[in-house]
Amino acid sequence: MLKYNLHPASYIFHLPSPILHCFSLFLQHKKNAASHQRKTANKNLIDHIMDYRNIIDKYYPEDNELKRLLIRHSSDVARRALLIADRNPQMAFDRTFVEEAAMLHDIGIFTTDAPGIHCHGKDPYIKHGFNGAELLRADGLPHHARVCERHTGTGITREAIAAQGLPLPLQDFTPETPEEILVCYADKFFSKSHPERERTVEQTARSLEKFGGESVARFMAWARMFGED
Repeated sequence: MLKYNLHPASYIFHLPSPILHCFSLFLQHKKNAASHQRKTANKNLIDHIMDYRNIIDKYYPEDNELKRLLIRHSSDVARRALLIADRNPQMAFDRTFVEEAAMLHDIGIFTTDAPGIHCHGKDPYIKHGFNGAELLRADGLPHHARVCERHTGTGITREAIAAQGLPLPLQDFTPETPEEILVCYADKFFSKSHPERERTVEQTARSLEKFGGESVARFMAWARMFGED
């Protein structure tokens, strides 16, 4: 016969041995299941971290100045983007995607001719986002590819491509989703030519003046949206 005790913590110690044994097995099963979930979560985190590193290693196999610059710049962009995401929980950003996209947004720079930042490819630098998008689409990452092709300046419009004769397909390359806008915005605070610097909002706005008033206005609208104006 079961001996009840009003104190919940002492109740199980008065159970008959067979029931107590079954209860112990049940607790052990739950403990093992929780441990498995933790291990799976940790493995998924490790796999996630390794995914973008594997992609970077694929296109930048040598440990050289270009790769180190790419990783430093991309890490800076990811850090700022994630900080903004954390300060704006109401926007419900996909943090995992933001980190991945920030780390891969400049993956195409090696295809361009920009010796000042150790790039010795053939295409003009304006194509680095488009070229990177082509690489990521071939790797089965179409959403990350959109971030690549839409982060230059505050985005490049179809009208700008036509008016300036830019070597890009005649279509719109402006960021649209919250994550695309966030990575594009965070990227503007850093220059690969001076990787040691992080601009203020005001300095960044001034750096965009060469792209015209519309680009500055778009950036400042994003700054207000993210609470940084």
